[in-house]
Amino acid sequence: MRRIPRLVLAAPHSGAGKTTVALALLRALGERGLRVQPFKVGPDYVDPSHLEAASGRRVYHLDGFFLHETGLLSLFQHGARGADLALVEGVMGLFDGKDPLGQVGSTAQVAKLLKAPVALVVDAFGMAGSIVPLVQGFRSHDPEVQVVGVFANRVGSPRHAELLREALGSVGLPLLGWLPQDPLLRIPERHLGLVLAGEIPPPLEALRRAFQVDLEAVLRLATSALPLPEAPPFLPEGKRAGVRVAYAWDKAFRFYYPEGLELLEALGAELIPFSPLGDLALPRAEVLLLGGGYPELFAAQLAENRAMREAIRLFPGPVVAECGGYMYLSQGLWVGEDFFPMVGLVPGEARMAERPVLGYREVEALRDNPVARKGEAFKGHEFHYARMEPSPSPAWQRVGGGEVEGYTDGRVLASFVHLYLPAQPRGAHRLLSPFPQG
Repeated sequence: MRRIPRLVLAAPHSGAGKTTVALALLRALGERGLRVQPFKVGPDYVDPSHLEAASGRRVYHLDGFFLHETGLLSLFQHGARGADLALVEGVMGLFDGKDPLGQVGSTAQVAKLLKAPVALVVDAFGMAGSIVPLVQGFRSHDPEVQVVGVFANRVGSPRHAELLREALGSVGLPLLGWLPQDPLLRIPERHLGLVLAGEIPPPLEALRRAFQVDLEAVLRLATSALPLPEAPPFLPEGKRAGVRVAYAWDKAFRFYYPEGLELLEALGAELIPFSPLGDLALPRAEVLLLGGGYPELFAAQLAENRAMREAIRLFPGPVVAECGGYMYLSQGLWVGEDFFPMVGLVPGEARMAERPVLGYREVEALRDNPVARKGEAFKGHEFHYARMEPSPSPAWQRVGGGEVEGYTDGRVLASFVHLYLPAQPRGAHRLLSPFPQG
């Protein structure tokens, strides 16, 4: 059995302040000299950039749609190695997930699998006694979900905080901490969520100064979590000879699941970052990865770097491009009425739309590609505003739905779906398998 102190931060709905409270709590615990490992529920790439900035540790994704119970426990124990405490930031509302009742892909599902206490982050603006029925509803909805305390966000004054504390105390729940209503504590947003931490640093010091928290109560609740059964290793053992994998990493491209990159490394890949924005040539490599990101924000700069576009177009090995990488490999990208030529390796042009495409995906390969043989199924997620012209050679069809998506010619795989390779490690094996062992 493994005893790992842990706490899940959940909320009644998106936008309540889970990330800001998580950042403030990470800083407060760090000041106590504790090594805190953050996790993020769901497939989000943006919030983890802020959690990493606050903790200095790689942030892993805990997702009950991607991973079954054993796999999720394995990843949690893998990520929590060497940490004094694990802090898990939830996704959307506590019971929001893939299905209407949040049985799959929700924060509640992860909290139950981890047997972890849950602290509810409530946007308390304009609220006092009404916090009680709100929290009581979440507390009683599922007896297996242990709601043990509350963090209040957007509190009007210390007196307001005391009113909330007294109201919660009447039903035996502690107010663990609170943040004031202050626009300086907000993190700017854009169309895919918060602005990345690498672009605008999160207001960590301001959050820490403003945060009123009972750390002793937080630690008591976190250490009350029951021991977990020992899970099998998350990563495979026994490496192949090194295969050089160049992956796009700059302001335009940085959406990768870290556990997916670690899986490639465990299989022997040497990961080499490069910048489609600034570099003029690719590093020496056998495989090319182009992750998601914001090519639409840097379209002019990407178009101006003709040397890199040509280098990618002539790259002879397997190429896997997801979402933003797919847009970059297209013939061109429309942003409003402006057209920017891209790599031109796949047919079609990308155009930004007003409404997003969002959701979990289970897809089946229509033909062999660098990670899948025809007929194999993979899990992933989509979140984008771009649309691509229909492909003459689609890569995937939805399992059970028949909708086709992406492009492949057998060597290149380009798609809006972010695949979660740790759920199907055979995809990572296949990506590296064409290269002889040394």
